[in-house]
Order: sequence, then structure tokens, then C-alpha cells
Amino acid sequence: MSINKDLIVFIGPMGAGKTTIGRILAKELSYQFYDSDKEIERRTGANIPWIFDVEGESGFRDRESQVISELSGLKQVILATGGGAMVREENRDAVSRSGFVIYLNTSVDQQYCRTHKDKNRPLLQGDKDAHSVLSDLFEKRDPTYRSVADLVLDTDKKSLKTIVKDIVQAIEKSDPLND
Repeated sequence: MSINKDLIVFIGPMGAGKTTIGRILAKELSYQFYDSDKEIERRTGANIPWIFDVEGESGFRDRESQVISELSGLKQVILATGGGAMVREENRDAVSRSGFVIYLNTSVDQQYCRTHKDKNRPLLQGDKDAHSVLSDLFEKRDPTYRSVADLVLDTDKKSLKTIVKDIVQAIEKSDPLND
């Protein structure tokens, strides 16, 4: 399959399926796949919770911005970003300038089901109720995700195969070379 998009970027909340769907789409398009969080872990040799503990969220976000800036310059790449990556304007600019940005939207209930037991999610650790944290994050971040996205795709109650098919069709529709 040939498309005229060198970079496809997945944004959205934790648990939306960015990594899972990104990997499937990369295979379908014969693109390389990168997960910005996994790339940070690979480069530092430390996991995300450790980076949050030692450097704080700000230190982690600095690392995240560097990785997104670098990966946004690559060709034939699918990039899955962390849930908070779009909080920083420099990240929004990097992905908007370089890529076709897809917001994978999912309900807070679905996010909770997928993430509440995951110890690798620093924002869900501690004494706060995970569902409340996810609700608050969604309320704050949803408008930002929507403002950056070229495509908003609701993923609740859809199979992975259907989601990937919908994405490919949307990319082809947005591609003037396929008209």
C-alpha cells in the first residue's frame, strides 16, 4: 500500500490504543513504528516512573519534547505519543508541521479498564482515584487533542481491524495523489 504521508502521529489519552493501533498500521503500511515513551526508556535506560520520580514531570516532558522533535523529522514512520505530550506547544507544533495527526478518542471508562492496574502510569499512582484522575485529564486535554488532530477517531466498541481500515481510508481521502 502506498500513501503520501511520511509521518503519521497518534495522539490521545493513555489507554486509547495508540501503541497497539500504531504497530498494526506500521505493519500494514511497511513503516517503522516508534512509541515516544518507549524511545525515552530506551535512550535513558530507565522506566517512565523512575524518570518522573527523579526528574519530576517537567524533566520527563523535556525528554519527551526532544524525542518528539527528533522522530517528527523521520520519513515513513508511525509515532505514538504519550497521553500528555500535546500539553507542550512545541510538541503540538512539531507533529502538526510534519505529520498527519490522528486523535484516538476513547471514553474515560474504557481508559480506566485498560490502565488502572498498570504500574507504569505515574499519573495514576498515589492516593487519588484513578477514574477521577482520568476524567480530569480528559476534560483538560480533549480540546487540545482536537485542535491538533487532522482526524478524530472514536475507538470505543470498534475492532482493531476496523479502526486500522478507517485510518487508511481517511489518510487516502486526505491524500491529493490518490484522487
